[in-house]
Formats: sequence, structure tokens, C-alpha cells
Amino acid sequence: MQHRDGLLVADLATFDLLAGRLSREANISEEQAHDLVGRFGTDWEVLLNEAHFMKELEGRLGEVKEQ
Repeated sequence: MQHRDGLLVADLATFDLLAGRLSREANISEEQAHDLVGRFGTDWEVLLNEAHFMKELEGRLGEVKEQ
């Protein structure tokens, strides 16, 4: 069965599971995790690196706003 975006339903389920795991393990929102999986694919190490980089950047931006 095909989804309207051309992905198989099984692929969407895998995508959702991976994004959920990334969200929990990297402490990011599910929306952010879905975005990362959509942009970088399913390589777990790449996803974790990008998620941690994103969190670090958000922290630094938050520090700048406080000053």
C-alpha cells in the first residue's frame, strides 16, 4: 500500500518509530525528530549527532537571548 507521498505504509511506520526513539533518546521534540529523519535518513549515528548538535545550538541561542 502506498501513502500519498509515495512512501510505503511500512516505511512510514519505521519512520515514526525511528523518530520516536530519536525524540526520547536525544531529548528533542517529535517534530524535530521527524524533521531530522526526513532530512538525514535513517543512519542512527548521523541522527544522534545532528540531534545533539541541534540541542547544543538551541542552548547557545538561549544563552544569547538571556544576555
